[in-house]
Amino acid sequence: MPIELCHAARMYRVKRFQGIADIGLCASKKQWYYGFKFHLQVTDQGLPMGYVVTEASCHDRTAAETVMTQIPHRYNLGDKGFISSELQKKLYEEYQIAFWTPSRKNQKHRPSESWEKWLKQKRKVIETVFSVLVDQYRITEIRANSISGFEVALDGILLVYSLVTLGLVER
Repeated sequence: MPIELCHAARMYRVKRFQGIADIGLCASKKQWYYGFKFHLQVTDQGLPMGYVVTEASCHDRTAAETVMTQIPHRYNLGDKGFISSELQKKLYEEYQIAFWTPSRKNQKHRPSESWEKWLKQKRKVIETVFSVLVDQYRITEIRANSISGFEVALDGILLVYSLVTLGLVER
């Protein structure tokens, strides 16, 4: 998920997080932005397990190994940005992690339709978590001016989201 730090018109002259954040492309929105990319590992129940924040230009596959080895889980799902047979093989051989992604329409070897349907249902949980974090918790609107402030705000949002999801506090 992209975390935009300024409007596109100012991204070439912004000084906030200079040297840490950079310019990247959000493929789903088809737009360039200045900021970070947020990678989240989620349980079947929609609870955050681990996350990595990278510069916006970082490819998803680069961050995938870091996210999945923070809190190793035997089975992981990713979106189409993570498609890589080399990554899947490496994760399985080095960490015994099975990593599945939906297939693209132009892929030569496609799994069965029932597998794709099951994977789509599981991915819906992840997409719902991202949607709630953006719409209700405003995770993409963190306005910190330091890395420590940004981390505290991000950790606070994920903590509150987890407590509400578990039913320990009311929203």
